[in-house]
Amino acid sequence: MSRPLVRPAVAALATLLVAGLPAAPAAARAPSGCAAPPAPARPVAEQPWPQQRYAPDRLAPLATGTGVVVAVVDSGVDRSHPQLAGRVLDGADFLDPGGDGTRDCAGHGTGVASIIAAAPRPGVAFRGLAPDARILPVRVSEQQVVEGRESGRTVDAADFARAIRWAVDHDADVLNLSVVLYADDPAVRAAVAYAVRRDVVVVAAAGNLHDSGDPRPYPAAYDGVLGVGAIGRDGARAAFSQTGPYVDLVAPGSDVLMAAPRQGHHRAEGTSYATPFVAGTAALLRQYRPGLSAAGVAGRIVAGTDPAPGRGDGYGAGVLNPYRAVTESPGDAPARPRAGAALPADRPDPAALARQSRRATARDRALLVAGVTGGAAALVALLAVVLPRGARRRWHPADPA
Repeated sequence: MSRPLVRPAVAALATLLVAGLPAAPAAARAPSGCAAPPAPARPVAEQPWPQQRYAPDRLAPLATGTGVVVAVVDSGVDRSHPQLAGRVLDGADFLDPGGDGTRDCAGHGTGVASIIAAAPRPGVAFRGLAPDARILPVRVSEQQVVEGRESGRTVDAADFARAIRWAVDHDADVLNLSVVLYADDPAVRAAVAYAVRRDVVVVAAAGNLHDSGDPRPYPAAYDGVLGVGAIGRDGARAAFSQTGPYVDLVAPGSDVLMAAPRQGHHRAEGTSYATPFVAGTAALLRQYRPGLSAAGVAGRIVAGTDPAPGRGDGYGAGVLNPYRAVTESPGDAPARPRAGAALPADRPDPAALARQSRRATARDRALLVAGVTGGAAALVALLAVVLPRGARRRWHPADPA
């Protein structure tokens, strides 16, 4: 089963791990140029459990992601898959400069992209949450884990930061980061802050190292980022899914069906695959409510979650509910602030602004109440003097003109 994540092997080196995708024989159909291409997979007609939970057909009349660009910074996206054909833009390749990001030697990015934007196909129950969104592929890794051993290349943290900035500068509306760095790298931190300032919705995996003590994951732990944990079919937190204040909400991340490179589908697990469910929901919101800021989109997604069966930092606000996020959550609410998270100096704290607004409203109401109360008291006192005199002098209101 797949539990992909990025972590530093040494210093700032980012290593993408893609577990459970066995290497295919040399004759297998796969993206050209891959030393160990993923095995081909057959289409699956059985409806996967996340599709049962989220019923994309119910969302389709409201929004399908039309006009929204979702950048998938990952292992590339194979645009030749029938369900991704026509949905993948020319991107960038930071692993092999000169490429357009559409070669995927690990299968990870293709799977992530399909959860967001796979088109409906006859005889295939699987489809993406936002099938009319456009995927901007940004390739940063080809690493796999085969029989417990890591192989393949990744970019370093500096190039990962460059990849994020490239996606923002090429009109990404939503940024899907199904990768994890277990080090706070200044270049990556600055790149994420740049995306937030440019009004991009940033969604990142919370990591799969719960059994290793929940090391702090980045970019999920950065301010302005929606950190996503994973649940299983029963709604409970997946055993591997990390817990901590960086988890804003959870989504399906265990036994998840997705597209495989070239054709067919496979199943995998990891917070990597919970993340695109949230990114796809963000794409729906960016179409359905185009006036919302990125913070407003994130706020609606968090506010529209369903209660989780468990409590604590492992679930964040609760379980993703795309339909509620699109239809129910009122107002341009900011994302839930994290304790101790520092905002960029040039970006006001939305929570502080909200508090100031509430306090100003309360103060105005208090002044109004005080004014009304004082005026009423003065009127009573005046009437106490005037009415008796009016009675004695046969006083009455003047006749209308």
